[in-house]
Amino acid sequence: MSQPFRIYYIENKFSPMPNEAWTKESQFGTIDPIPLSKNPFCSLAFRPIFLLDRVFFFYYTFFIKKQNLVNSIKSQSNQRKGTMSKTKSGYFFSALVAALAVVFTFSVINPVYAAERKSIRWATSSTGSYGYRVAAQMVKVLEDALGGEYTVTVNPYPSTTAAMKATMDGNAEIGYTADVGMTEVYAGTGSFKEYNPAKSKMVHTWYAYPMESFMAVYAPKASQYKSWADFSGKPVFFTPAGFMNWLNFIRIFKALGYQFKHVQIGEAAQGDALQAGTIAGAVCYTTAGRSLASYWRETELRLDIKIINPSPDEIKKLTAANLAPEEIDATKVFSKDVGVKTILGVPLLFGYNMLADMPEEIVYKMLNKFNAERENLAKADPGFGPMARNFVGMQVKGINANPTAPVHPGLAKFLKEHKAWNDKWKIAGK
Repeated sequence: MSQPFRIYYIENKFSPMPNEAWTKESQFGTIDPIPLSKNPFCSLAFRPIFLLDRVFFFYYTFFIKKQNLVNSIKSQSNQRKGTMSKTKSGYFFSALVAALAVVFTFSVINPVYAAERKSIRWATSSTGSYGYRVAAQMVKVLEDALGGEYTVTVNPYPSTTAAMKATMDGNAEIGYTADVGMTEVYAGTGSFKEYNPAKSKMVHTWYAYPMESFMAVYAPKASQYKSWADFSGKPVFFTPAGFMNWLNFIRIFKALGYQFKHVQIGEAAQGDALQAGTIAGAVCYTTAGRSLASYWRETELRLDIKIINPSPDEIKKLTAANLAPEEIDATKVFSKDVGVKTILGVPLLFGYNMLADMPEEIVYKMLNKFNAERENLAKADPGFGPMARNFVGMQVKGINANPTAPVHPGLAKFLKEHKAWNDKWKIAGK
């Protein structure tokens, strides 16, 4: 009579960190739950024990009992069949042992490897945005910069503001942001009024590219609009609420004294809304005067649009408010005529910032890698052109946009090595 044995297994085999482990007595006895905290065999290091127990349980049930049955047959006429059965059983057992060895090896290596790789979560705006696209492109570069010790995952949020809050609440390590967003965080205004982060505020870490915001309309209705004043109090899709270009136009309209009337719709519905007249216009934006967001590229291919530039008087007011528009070559942005050769867009600087508790060496290695790869990044995406031309200068510009906000120690170390540090700036945590 075989002795009872115990097999340990994980209830949720798809979860790398099981909630519970169970014990199972032999001969299909009772099943009793054992809390994870009280079961020493539930760590990743003991996963091979689970696999071994499972294999031997099935081996006992389906092989030993069959073998006993074969051995009980004493008839001479069945000796040949018994020999063949033993041969087949021996082959089965050898194959079982070989398979077990492979499973055991991988169960030892993979959990240890997975345990060693730490996680970095990268919060961005929605999947159709340029910010998401850039983060997805940078995953491999960042993982290489950190020697393969970290697994980087990109997590999209409905808006840049949501991504910022997710980071500051401890749900991500890197957060998409822009100079205008950092201003609101440290001033406690706008979307960050009375907001208290669960962990801490973001600090200057890495600035990647400029964007330029401007106004677009459905081409057949373009004659109705001569300047940005014609959109005051009119329903406009200023990009999704919480996007930094949305915040940019809030400050633009505030500087011009116009009424900001935003209509929230999905990015994919933008073209239909323009055609139907549900919205008078939609804010468009480029990256480094070249790249369009994915959803805007789709809109441009679906229908004809025209760009409405600010008037000379509006340009003067914006310049006085440190929001001077920049010139953009329309032929380098759009595939069709948009009514003007030169687009006038109000710039803002985008980056991906972290909290001060991210280790200094991680940020330092990241910046060095991005700086070394800047030319290759610009070849793959024109939006990185300004960063490729002056990587260090872009970091300085990002800090100067909000000089009272702290600088991450890793960025401070990087800038000091490149002799670009300003002693008036504050290093986070010091």
